[in-house]
Amino acid sequence: MGEQHSGLMAALRRLTANTTVVVGTRLELLANEVEEEKLRLARLFLLGALAVLFFGITVLLATVFVVVLFWDSHRLVVLGALAALFLALTLLSARALRNEADSGSKLFSASLAELEKDGERLTSGL
Repeated sequence: MGEQHSGLMAALRRLTANTTVVVGTRLELLANEVEEEKLRLARLFLLGALAVLFFGITVLLATVFVVVLFWDSHRLVVLGALAALFLALTLLSARALRNEADSGSKLFSASLAELEKDGERLTSGL
């Protein structure tokens, strides 16, 4: 009976060691995923800032050109062309922002997949 008890204790120690290694690996994976999400949010902020910047430039340039350069001649053609250019830049930035936002967060997806594999391994081993 004493040999069974020591064998059981050794098995429990191995199980504890294995569990500790698996938990450590999963925590590292979670940390990586949090870092990836932080970078994704930074890109979203940058693209949003660009969209706002280009829209502001559109309004500013349209106003300046109306007052200074083309008051008496062809002002509408030039203003329309510049406004169209910056509007296109604004729309491209907004589309990139929407695409990034629609791609969704991948936060914890790899960790959840690995935990699911771990659960399958544990249940198949029983």
